[in-house]
Amino acid sequence: MRSFEQHLNEFHQRDVEVVAISVDSPAESQKLCQSRGYKFPFLSDPKAETIRQYGVLHAKGGEGGKDIARPAEFLVDAAGTIRWVNLTDDIRVRARPESVLAAIDRL
Repeated sequence: MRSFEQHLNEFHQRDVEVVAISVDSPAESQKLCQSRGYKFPFLSDPKAETIRQYGVLHAKGGEGGKDIARPAEFLVDAAGTIRWVNLTDDIRVRARPESVLAAIDRL
């Protein structure tokens, strides 16, 4: 996520907003944003309702068997249509901002 923060201006130049979503509470997300200096929004989905709708739930994948979101990146247009997806089962593997920016440019 730090790398997305570092490229935030490049996303904004393309009229693209970066948004994160997790099962963490709003307070946990706010604490993370403050400690890491993230400027993009973090949405809280503690019941994983939206995470389930996008098909990225990793059931019992978190600490203590807590449900979490699989690492994923989506490009969603203004009409709500998903235009590009990057999914992984490995929390250590995520799309690089350069790859997402290239996907935006191809669209």
